[in-house]
Amino acid sequence: MNSASQLAKRFREVLLEGFWIANTNFKDQLTDVTWKQAVTKVDSLNTIAMLTFHIHYYIAGIVNVLEGGALEIKDQFSFDLPPIESEEQWKDLLIRLWTDSEKFASLVEKISDDQLDDVFVDEKYGTYRRNIDGMIEHSYYHLGQISLIKKLLAHQ
Repeated sequence: MNSASQLAKRFREVLLEGFWIANTNFKDQLTDVTWKQAVTKVDSLNTIAMLTFHIHYYIAGIVNVLEGGALEIKDQFSFDLPPIESEEQWKDLLIRLWTDSEKFASLVEKISDDQLDDVFVDEKYGTYRRNIDGMIEHSYYHLGQISLIKKLLAHQ
């Protein structure tokens, strides 16, 4: 298995289907969350919906680059979640997350080992490999937050 395939596998593990590192993944954690739970604030923590939007924002932004587009995402907008006021809006966000996560993984699988070490958009961002690894690590970080928020919500 080449490096890109291994990265795609690790990405799918955290987002869609894995249990090896955290014994859970985004899909496992979010599938049973209702829209009301997703938007419920616990103290000063971000909501589950906000964290879901945040991760999707970065995945979609990198997908755009992997498809040949520009890097259009900005950190300052990564928490600009439009209001979620129904189960349908929450489910739509989840569907976009699952769809774009699979697209991300599929695009990563097509990257050559040489391209993994090429500059990602601009030298200040490092390589493709660094950005893909960063997306995986960033996702695990927020997966942990979502898991904890779910536990806190269950005890309210």
